[in-house]
Amino acid sequence: MVTIDIQSEYGYVLLAAVSTFAVGQWLGGRVNGYRKAAKIPYPYEYASYEQVQTASPASSKAMLLFNSAQRAHQNFNENHPSAVAAMLIAGLKYPQAAAILGATWSVNRVIYGWGYTMDMKGGKGRYYGILWMLAHFGLIGYAGKAAWDIARA
Repeated sequence: MVTIDIQSEYGYVLLAAVSTFAVGQWLGGRVNGYRKAAKIPYPYEYASYEQVQTASPASSKAMLLFNSAQRAHQNFNENHPSAVAAMLIAGLKYPQAAAILGATWSVNRVIYGWGYTMDMKGGKGRYYGILWMLAHFGLIGYAGKAAWDIARA
């Protein structure tokens, strides 16, 4: 049987994990604002290609920004479960690394979401927050190492 002692630094891992909930709410709130500006009624997930192409220039821009905000939020939702799980697992053995990588993930998800709606061609503003991806892979690596360490104990 393996006994896991949770280090006091694990609290920082939990804080980093909780910060991701706030990021998700912020991204979702932004989608609602852009939805209203684009006049895309719920439950439609995106403005269609046809809507964007036939709209006035101002409406087309609002629709593209809505689609970008929605895509940033969807990308967050796609990656959030594995990031939090990896953070919590990695933190069992490597709390400082998990907390730092988790905080890096959250901060860069905000930058990614903000950048996506910078009205740069092809959503290239999102690249300003690309460090979330490196933090994500780091968390997965540390989680794998922690799991291996526990399995071998």
